[in-house]
Amino acid sequence: MGKTIIVEPGTRIEGHCKIKIMLDDSGNVEDTQVKVVELRGFERFAIGRPIEEIIRIVPRICGVCPWAHHLAAAKAADAVFGADIPPAAKKIRELAYMGHMLHSHILHFYIMAGPDFLMGPTSDYAKRNVIGVIEKAPDVAKKVVRNRWLAQMATQKLGGKAIHPDVAVPGGWAKPITEEERKEVKEMFQEVYDFALFGIDFVKKNVFPAYLDFIANTAVINTGFLGLVKDGNLELYDGKLRMMQADGSFEDFDCDKYTDYIAEHVEPWSYLKFPYQKKAGGFSMDLDNPQGIYRTNALARVNVVDKISTPKAQAELEEFREKFGRPAQQTFLYHWARLIEIIYSAERALELVDDPEITSEDIRLKLEPKAGCGVGVVEAPRGTLIHDYTTDDKGLITKANIIVGTTHNNAPINMSVKSAAKVLIKDGNYDQGILNQVEMAIRAYDPCLSCATHELDGSIPVKIEIVSSDGKVLDTLTNSWGTLSAATC
Repeated sequence: MGKTIIVEPGTRIEGHCKIKIMLDDSGNVEDTQVKVVELRGFERFAIGRPIEEIIRIVPRICGVCPWAHHLAAAKAADAVFGADIPPAAKKIRELAYMGHMLHSHILHFYIMAGPDFLMGPTSDYAKRNVIGVIEKAPDVAKKVVRNRWLAQMATQKLGGKAIHPDVAVPGGWAKPITEEERKEVKEMFQEVYDFALFGIDFVKKNVFPAYLDFIANTAVINTGFLGLVKDGNLELYDGKLRMMQADGSFEDFDCDKYTDYIAEHVEPWSYLKFPYQKKAGGFSMDLDNPQGIYRTNALARVNVVDKISTPKAQAELEEFREKFGRPAQQTFLYHWARLIEIIYSAERALELVDDPEITSEDIRLKLEPKAGCGVGVVEAPRGTLIHDYTTDDKGLITKANIIVGTTHNNAPINMSVKSAAKVLIKDGNYDQGILNQVEMAIRAYDPCLSCATHELDGSIPVKIEIVSSDGKVLDTLTNSWGTLSAATC
């Protein structure tokens, strides 16, 4: 008889999930599921709220990536009002956002994912964590902690709060940057830039070489990719969306046209929706013949762009493409791509902080409530983030839709886990080290599962199991499965 392996909870990620691995009679992997049953009801909380208020509410979706939600919502509010905000406000928003990208990428690579590579994926799990990293490489660990702190403090200096910001407003930015603040922030970003160069050099010399075969043969899937571009360059705050196919062909489109390109599939075993390319005509997570599947986040971004506008990051992109081609499909290359983006974010921050306009006081337009529809998109650390709002003539929200980076990656995460499990589990043989390597396929995407489930309309399925003291299931209660709605303009 077949067997089911349960890994619960998924570890070293934001949020909670359960991995279900189903073995056939021979002990080989027949199927897998990454079950996500968390819930955030923010799309419902938004209804009836003033559009300017939602900008302060959505950062509470996630304490790890509040700036991404804050700025995506602010951009959507700008669009509702039809406002082209002052250039200085755009630059300040982007500068603060670079700090956010830096802190988040440093956190994930060095603290969440790093222990697998530095300690070894099959090492003792009691040491395969940040404590083990501190013991094995204390000097590097100190640099990591300090530079993540510096990136956070830069956002706080620019926006008043590092977590749950409220400084972006419809029409711009709430407070000007003083010359003293500019100088302080520049020193912070300069140190983080130096760390970014040190970090990628250290990892390329001391970590990645031992894992090239693992990267090439584990959790590899064949998909398309989605990300923002501006004139073909890597872009994290603004630009157009680019949908790339697995063969490298692509199409660019305006962000407010996303519903022409993205549809959403649901499965009864997860609260998380499965977006897919609408033009593909269907949805399939079959490893040999996937349909409509695309990925977001760091690997997607370095795949879809033609180039990177900052010199050091561009040099790293050229080396990356020389080694792995375009588009690179190896899931664990997300980590390499993340290091490239750390360099870009630090370089871009230094460009912005030296811009004379960054201390301008012309940072906000005066606006009046109105009926409208607006879409705001940024590249969150975890992938393309879409906020979509419609308001009535009083400026109150009547419809809301949020698609986060992890939601885009839901199908690829499931496929990567299945691909890894099929490679690693043979004839019923597995141990904690093998199961951790399966988990690593999830960590590669840096998922924020807390961010990724939002709908609350009575259709969310619930399954309650009544279990006796000896573990026997006495009864199961369920509700019916409905259709998840997506309210869009």
